[in-house]
Amino acid sequence: MSGNRLHTLYLCYFGLREPLVQTQVLPYLRQISNGGVKVSLLTFEPNPSEKWTEEQAAAEKRKLSGEGIEWHFLTYHKRPSVPATLYDVLCGAWFSLKLARREKINVLHARAHIPLMMALTTKLLTRCQIIFDIRGLLAEEYVDSGIWQENSIPFRLVKKLERLGLKHSEQVVVLTDKMRNYLVRHNLREANSIEVIPCCVDFSRINLRAAAAKSERFELIYAGSVTGLYMLEEMGKLFLELKKRQPDAFFRILTGSSPDVVGKIFEPLGIDSTDFLVQKVSPHEVLNFLQKAHLAISFRQPTFSQIASSPTKVPEYLAAAVPVISNRGIGDTDSMIEKNRVGIILDNFEEKDLTAAVDNALNLLTDVELSDRCVQTALENFDLEKIGGVRYLRVYERLNQNSRLTKA
Repeated sequence: MSGNRLHTLYLCYFGLREPLVQTQVLPYLRQISNGGVKVSLLTFEPNPSEKWTEEQAAAEKRKLSGEGIEWHFLTYHKRPSVPATLYDVLCGAWFSLKLARREKINVLHARAHIPLMMALTTKLLTRCQIIFDIRGLLAEEYVDSGIWQENSIPFRLVKKLERLGLKHSEQVVVLTDKMRNYLVRHNLREANSIEVIPCCVDFSRINLRAAAAKSERFELIYAGSVTGLYMLEEMGKLFLELKKRQPDAFFRILTGSSPDVVGKIFEPLGIDSTDFLVQKVSPHEVLNFLQKAHLAISFRQPTFSQIASSPTKVPEYLAAAVPVISNRGIGDTDSMIEKNRVGIILDNFEEKDLTAAVDNALNLLTDVELSDRCVQTALENFDLEKIGGVRYLRVYERLNQNSRLTKA
């Protein structure tokens, strides 16, 4: 990083121990720090006095400091929902303002919409530049999930916030080409200030030379949430079609959700309890389970909001050399899978479509080059260092250039 050194405060409305933070925040921040940017991180911890001892928090601060990340945290408040969130925003903005002045922070990196509110508020009283890291179309996702009504007051407020972020941020990060094209097409942002950075995989923790032994039973695997926009029932129906062709098929579901949630959907479908397992594993254990599977799956409702979606599970599947069955309309996933021949894409979920998908997947598995192609596709499209790190540093280099031009 040339020129004056930037100091960024990364605003994240999650706790440090959240799997998402461990796999999709800290790895990126290490890359940014290694690129010459001074990095501070603010998280919001639920019940910190109960979940963190002073010794644990101090040890984590020392560990992260050794990785070039100065960690700070505030308390996350959950209820009542709206007042609690607004209170957290004010606390986050006030903390950011004090830290920015004390530590000479000049960049506020807002991960999604709520941190954006903190960043915009802080910017009113500082000369900080803002990176709006859009992790999805929040308002539309809430409508798609049945939580909000379209054009309701919460929907309109979030869209207003989103437009303010797009207008007043110096740089914007999105997850997909489709989202970038949407912003440009609707004159919401200039293309040269948008960086596409999909959810990436840290290949430093993957031994590409070690061929993992597959499970004795033919294993279909799913990793992630089973609620919201994810289509668990359709995944169960595909599994039943798979069982017709692979009688020994077994469905492993790695999720933090209760096994009862899965059981209530699978039981009416006629899926035997001995043919599936729901388990919670740490983010660092996921890869071991993926590598043992034969086939992976990810069905998500293809609503408008999904133009902005980059499911973390898909690159993880591919990095583990496992092909994936997915559905069309989820970010850039379908075009990537089809272009590289590393999985099967469904257009519909009728029985004939599920049957064809299973037949095509089993046929694909006979390709002796498939595993290598999966890994290569993940390396070329989702490598943390060569894709995520390089592109984030490109964003910061543009900010650095802006700073030099302003001072000049």
